[in-house]
Amino acid sequence: MKQMMSIRKRMILLVLLVVFLSACDVPSEKKTEVQSPALVLDPLIEKRIAELKTPAKEVIREVPVYSAVLVKNFYTGRNYKPAWSKDGSLTQVDTLIKAVEESFGDGLTPDYYHLVPIRALVNKAGEYPIKDAALLIDLDILLTDAFLTLSCHLSGGCVDPVSIEAEWFAKQGTVDVSSVLEQALRKKQIREALVDLRPEQGAYGRLKKALAWYRELSSKGEWPLVSDGMRLEKGSVSDRVPELRRRLAASGDLEALQTEAGNLFDEKLEQSVIFFQKRHGLKEDGVVGPETINALNVPLKQRIRQIELNMERLRWILSNQEPRFIVVNIANFRLDVIEDSKPVLSMKVVVGKPYLRTPVFTAKMNSIIINPSWNVPDSIARKEILAKIKKNPQYLAEQNIKVLRGWGTKEEEVDPETIDWSKITQNNLPYRFRQEPGPLNPLGRIKFMLPNKYDVYLHDTNARRLFSADTRAFSHGCTRIEKPLELAEYLLQDNSAWTRKRILAAMDEGLEQKVSIPHPLNVHFLYLTAWVDEEGLLQFRKDIYDRDSLLDEALRRRPSSK
Repeated sequence: MKQMMSIRKRMILLVLLVVFLSACDVPSEKKTEVQSPALVLDPLIEKRIAELKTPAKEVIREVPVYSAVLVKNFYTGRNYKPAWSKDGSLTQVDTLIKAVEESFGDGLTPDYYHLVPIRALVNKAGEYPIKDAALLIDLDILLTDAFLTLSCHLSGGCVDPVSIEAEWFAKQGTVDVSSVLEQALRKKQIREALVDLRPEQGAYGRLKKALAWYRELSSKGEWPLVSDGMRLEKGSVSDRVPELRRRLAASGDLEALQTEAGNLFDEKLEQSVIFFQKRHGLKEDGVVGPETINALNVPLKQRIRQIELNMERLRWILSNQEPRFIVVNIANFRLDVIEDSKPVLSMKVVVGKPYLRTPVFTAKMNSIIINPSWNVPDSIARKEILAKIKKNPQYLAEQNIKVLRGWGTKEEEVDPETIDWSKITQNNLPYRFRQEPGPLNPLGRIKFMLPNKYDVYLHDTNARRLFSADTRAFSHGCTRIEKPLELAEYLLQDNSAWTRKRILAAMDEGLEQKVSIPHPLNVHFLYLTAWVDEEGLLQFRKDIYDRDSLLDEALRRRPSSK
């Protein structure tokens, strides 16, 4: 009996074991059916990234991938895991879309950062979980490209300031934007990360507020124009005076209550005109002549674009702002020494003529030369000096200019009396010229060295009368400065041996000598035609080199779908 019960128990256990094993043996196809799309995206992303091999193929659904190199490196670094989705659900996408929309406030164009295709793919995806793996992959890559490209543009600008070429195929700058994105995703701070990439507040922040203000003005329509006619000044009676009042009130240069004060050009209107002239770099005489009329009649939309262009220029330098640097604003004919975001020394400058433009660049100033000699540039020697020698045989002696052949250890001085200048032409000039230090030297008494490929530097001048002009574009490209002694004293302040008294004594000696700057600093040659000054005044300047139109064209230029 006991043996029968034992056999029965064994049979029951065997049946239960078979049932248990049958329940565990689920066909493999069913596993795939219930698996989340996110779990199989990694190899598909790797394959998709591998397809982005050449610029011609750097396209997702006919949308260019502008930061293709950065995108590839980003996904490689994270083992091709998706960045913007998990288990078929999108994460932080709405935040990125909002941040891209906010780039409009920086003078950028949100649609350039895939705003339309991203929205279209999000709408196409439908409800979560999203089962279309290809859509998730393409959306993930476009979102990453949008963040990386916008990051590069906010932190360093969209355009190469030297060549004025659009950097839509974004390059890695001084900011590691891939690491920024990784941290932003991990901390769920996409918008905050992009905000932090903008240049520090100050000059950039003030101009951003001005852009918002002018856009608000534009929403009410264009501001009124002032008719051409005879010049207007205090005491004038004209039906154009009310036009002037309305125009000045529109831009905040005149109190609105003054717009109905009649046809008399009174003292309050004169003060408002002077205020407007101050903001536009015009002669502050209160007289409304052709120059002031032209500035008044620049359309509001053009001023808005001018602000946007100059925000781009500020992104070129302010994102990597040093605690101390020098800015030469070519369009404003001024130099400012900046310490801790504030100007500590300012002066007028003379820049290159419109056909001999001072370039936009940055270089490190490392030394000054007291009583510099001037190695006459070859173009000036051929086009200017040679003609003066032929006209006046004593010109070289009068100007203390030496004739030389060769450079360095092979340099030799040539007696100009031994040269038959009648046989020398612009095309066969075998000599070079050097003007010795002295009162006739166009470099003046001090030269500030900042090695650069343009051979452009700052220097004193023997033609100081030019600083009295309102528009100071007279040089061959170098920058003449109004206060060379003050700048030299500032740069050498940490060298106790070189006091102001010592500098003056060295200048009086007349000997050429080089002095190293204890703490070299960057000099940024910028071309700002719009900015907000320390007093909060929105400033505009005339585009003397026609560079605004070049930058505008570059910013509007972007690769088409391929």
